[in-house]
Amino acid sequence: MCSQQKIDFSDSNVVKDVTLRVFRWNQAEGGPGRLQDYKVPVVPGMTVLDALIWVKENLDHTVSWRAACRMGVCGSCGMFINGKPLLGCQTQILKLHVDVIEVRPLPNYPVIKDLVPDFTRMFDAHTAIKPYIIRKGTPPEQIEGEFHQTEAQLVDYLQFSYCLKCGLCMSACPTVATLPEFPGPQPLGQATRYVRDTRDEGFEERRAVIDHEFGIFRCHFAGACSEACPKGIDPAFAIQLMKGEIVRRSVFGKPAPPSAAIMPLKQEKATKQEGIPAAPAQTEKG
Repeated sequence: MCSQQKIDFSDSNVVKDVTLRVFRWNQAEGGPGRLQDYKVPVVPGMTVLDALIWVKENLDHTVSWRAACRMGVCGSCGMFINGKPLLGCQTQILKLHVDVIEVRPLPNYPVIKDLVPDFTRMFDAHTAIKPYIIRKGTPPEQIEGEFHQTEAQLVDYLQFSYCLKCGLCMSACPTVATLPEFPGPQPLGQATRYVRDTRDEGFEERRAVIDHEFGIFRCHFAGACSEACPKGIDPAFAIQLMKGEIVRRSVFGKPAPPSAAIMPLKQEKATKQEGIPAAPAQTEKG
């Protein structure tokens, strides 16, 4: 677990006490699991994740969850808080305006222990869409310089590149809940991120993975994934864009012509600024 900034729990700083009702389950016990209550003092700015850390340090060291950055960047601390998929580190207790906070693991995933979900399904689907730039023709190692991209071309996919892989969208999706073969909003949204990138040429490879009997067109645009997303990525919108791209290419039979804007720039055209030291010598031959 990461280090934590010390919180002042002095009597003068505590606003109130709340009941943190935590789902408990482990494989050894089996069964449906149980809810366990912990009384937690709350100070201004305290989050649900802070409360779990306080419980682990002061009341019960066996409580398990995932966390890393504690600042809404890593996406590790996704939880079902009072019936909503949220990040524990972004959810301040006093802003919930309740005295009982029920914390469960994210729905639509198997549970490993307590609040720790098994993300295998999401990670496998994410890997299958090949979440990286795919180029045809010239091997990447033979390309010199950079691929130029205008600001407008960057904006076209930038929103979808902010995905944390937190899994909240998957936990909110009704199709994920009812159709095990459905890829889900996270990988489908990321497929859109790469297809809309002007440097990418991997549309057909990704289409083979997502456009099938149980694929992207099983999304009925409930929009719950976008509501759950802590970064405002709007995966529901990304999925609709990808549907449109699939239909457009199916009708016209070929992808859009390549843009001259993505031609590689030769390195020798770049101007080196003065005072910048040279890169260290290569230590390992490829």
